[in-house]
Amino acid sequence: MGYRMRFEQRKLRKRYGVVGLVAGRYLEAGYHVRLMHPTRYGPAHIVVQGRGEKFVIEVVHEPGALREEVVEGLLKKAELLGARPILAVYGRGVKLGDLRKKLEERGVKVKYVR
Repeated sequence: MGYRMRFEQRKLRKRYGVVGLVAGRYLEAGYHVRLMHPTRYGPAHIVVQGRGEKFVIEVVHEPGALREEVVEGLLKKAELLGARPILAVYGRGVKLGDLRKKLEERGVKVKYVR
């Protein structure tokens, strides 16, 4: 991997924090990345396009139980943008609890990032 890619990843991490870290991983994989894309339901943390695919990624990193509003917002944003929803969980403090089954039923892919 080139120096340019590492530079872009560091720049994203510095500007956007954990959201930038996750975006940098998709950038490294060869996708086109947009951060904080505005929608009527609030900003979509990351919108990823490439290889004939489109994803909306919501990043959660605050310790505690995952709120249902976060999941509903992700689903609305993904539907609005015509993309597949992904929930990126950073760290060990986030508890999915009862929402794990709902995420599975609604087709939300959960990715753990460290």
